[in-house]
Amino acid sequence: MLSRFIDIKYQCNNLGCSSSIVDPASSLRDCQFACLADAQCRTVTFDENSNQCELFSDIPSQYGNLLAQSGVITMTVIDDRQVTDRKTSTTTSVTTITTTSTTTSTTSTTSTTASLNPCASGNLLWNTTGITVLDSSQLVSAVGLYVDSNNTLYVVDTNNHVVWKLLNNAVNATIVAGLYQSQGSNSSQLNWPYDVYADRHGNIYVSDYYNHRIQKYSNGSRNGKTIAGINGYGSSLNQMNRPEFFVFDSTETFMYIVDHDNNRIMRFVTNSTSGVNGTIIAGGNAADNTNTTFNSPLGIHYSPNTSSDLFITNNDGHSVIRWTPGASSGVFVAGTPGVAGSSSSLLYSPAGIRIDTYLNMYVVDRGNNRIQMFCANSQIGITIAGGSGGNGPEQLNQPSGIAFDAKMNMYIGDNNNARVQKFVKL
Repeated sequence: MLSRFIDIKYQCNNLGCSSSIVDPASSLRDCQFACLADAQCRTVTFDENSNQCELFSDIPSQYGNLLAQSGVITMTVIDDRQVTDRKTSTTTSVTTITTTSTTTSTTSTTSTTASLNPCASGNLLWNTTGITVLDSSQLVSAVGLYVDSNNTLYVVDTNNHVVWKLLNNAVNATIVAGLYQSQGSNSSQLNWPYDVYADRHGNIYVSDYYNHRIQKYSNGSRNGKTIAGINGYGSSLNQMNRPEFFVFDSTETFMYIVDHDNNRIMRFVTNSTSGVNGTIIAGGNAADNTNTTFNSPLGIHYSPNTSSDLFITNNDGHSVIRWTPGASSGVFVAGTPGVAGSSSSLLYSPAGIRIDTYLNMYVVDRGNNRIQMFCANSQIGITIAGGSGGNGPEQLNQPSGIAFDAKMNMYIGDNNNARVQKFVKL
């Protein structure tokens, strides 16, 4: 199976790179099959201008970079099953190719979900010019975001200590949690809220960073009830130390909370009350860049219908780790632990993260002012929004949260620009 990147060229930047093999392919389709027929091929580029097909045994994340170049298509192998005779295929249009070979015959098919999976279809693009849906006329900052099934947008305005709600196609937002510019610890106040979620019953959940608690607002009430943590920080099982992003399971029975300063992920039941113990399901050791620790965890996503694993960003560790709840260790899936950088394989202080149904990752690369997409099983990021700091429609400034609506339009909390940017899926 090949994952295809449009207008991207593979470039060796390591002495360990192998020499390429030029195949006399006359079309992209022939070039795809040339790679699939070669057991050593891991990366292939096709230059549409010269019809040149180059096969590499290199894995880009270890040996080189993927760089923007018009007219060049790069493909990486994400499934090692090979085709033995490309001439036997009757497929007329191939984007993602799944092959099964035996000693007597070969079958080639095109994935039925290719048009839905951005990586499989090769359509990685979002409009890189953002549309501002909320701006500084209401916001001071924009951190956590959530979009519900009705395309209602919820936005955490950290510095104003409130959560805004923007109905689909509306212009002005209304406050649904916190008191505007009034920080505090009573039931109607928040102190530097960070993330937000609205469940199927309309209850709203907010991580209250400096109050070290999770607040639940039921039935439209503006008075929150503490369901995790207490008013005061700590490291016991009924306490937290600066909770940040959080996520729910598919039944909304459990919530998984990034307990930032305790370098752990806590699980609480959503009907709990303050004082009820949570469960440490990942981390809990001193900050480090090993696969048994976290280093200032920040973003989290969990989609149990897709994967049983949590995906967590290490803000100070410049990495993303994949962790099965309850396991003693995880696996790094993006970035180099402890190394900040701006290349396609590195991250710099990553924040929010989302996983789609194909296990493609979308990471808010905050220090690089960009959104990186990592196709499933790839550690090479593709910039789909931002890339330079500023306040233009194509720029971001210390982005934080990320959310998608049902059409895969992307919403970014552009924190230092005091706005929410919408990037339309093309």
